[in-house]
Amino acid sequence: MKLWIQWEYGPDEAERAHYTEIFERTAEAALQEEGVKQPMEVELNVVDDEAIHEMNRQYRQIDRATDVLSFPLWDLTPGQAAAELSEDEADPETGHICLGNIVLSWDHVVAQAEEYGHSTEREAAFLVLHSMLHLLGYDHMEAAEEEQMSGKQKKILEALGIHRGKESV
Repeated sequence: MKLWIQWEYGPDEAERAHYTEIFERTAEAALQEEGVKQPMEVELNVVDDEAIHEMNRQYRQIDRATDVLSFPLWDLTPGQAAAELSEDEADPETGHICLGNIVLSWDHVVAQAEEYGHSTEREAAFLVLHSMLHLLGYDHMEAAEEEQMSGKQKKILEALGIHRGKESV
């Protein structure tokens, strides 16, 4: 798995390696849970609320900032990514299949961590995982979809040892 991270905003340089490792572990865990063995890549842009607000307005016609946006390149069926993605879709130069893009608001990571009473590491991991699941075909528009996606999130976070609370990562 190759995770391309573009830090446009966020923690200081000294902390970025720590968060990069959390993002990579989380993204890899989502792929493993789904049984995806093909080499994958995802682009992750870490931005501020102003930038994500503009993207939310432009791409979703919602005039406010949000915590994370997902831009999947494939229309995948939940739980079927491994079967639906073939090496034919891989970039011939890298051999990787690009799943899509994630845009993460660092302002929301910090604010929601405080609001929910857990670490910024836990919130960042949760939001990257949430977005990875969207790239892998999951959604939460219907109650059954939300239950399925929430169950996946909980299972993966527990496997990573990431729990609610300040001392989780």
